[in-house]
Amino acid sequence: MFNRTRFVIAAAAAAAATMVYTALAVTDVSAAPAATADEQPSLAEDYSYPGGNQILADYRVQLTSGDGHILFAECPTGPDTVGLIQVTAASTIGQHNDGHVCFHVIAPTGRLTMKIPGVFSIRGDGVAAGQGHKLKAELTTDAGQHSTVDVNPSGTTQVGIGANPTGEPTTLLQLDASL
Repeated sequence: MFNRTRFVIAAAAAAAATMVYTALAVTDVSAAPAATADEQPSLAEDYSYPGGNQILADYRVQLTSGDGHILFAECPTGPDTVGLIQVTAASTIGQHNDGHVCFHVIAPTGRLTMKIPGVFSIRGDGVAAGQGHKLKAELTTDAGQHSTVDVNPSGTTQVGIGANPTGEPTTLLQLDASL
């Protein structure tokens, strides 16, 4: 009986030692140091427009952020911009400094924030009457007067000096699209 008691005590001590060792090992792993500054950052989305700096340099249009559903697109030469939103400005923007930039909506809804100065018209992406995305354009003047305009989905909507030639030039700040 003495040997049996001694064996139970020895087994209990070994089990306790194993538990303590395991607890220390787990504690040591969980106390690992935080990521260092030279490791890859978090993949959190900041919604900044991809390639925005290059678009600013090439087309003089500042695209700030969006949901990825309204994309910058090169305007085709000539009047054929079917399926694209076309923004026209008095400033030298666009591929040929002709005052035109285009956008393509690739989903039922979309949002894009930007700064395009001197905008005087916005054409919807619809091919025929009743087609195209419903668009809301948010604009501001240099004096800080903000306005929101409903854009004709399949036609051209005059804004800023296009709507009121004696008014102030407007900067396009945001486009919101929906079906």
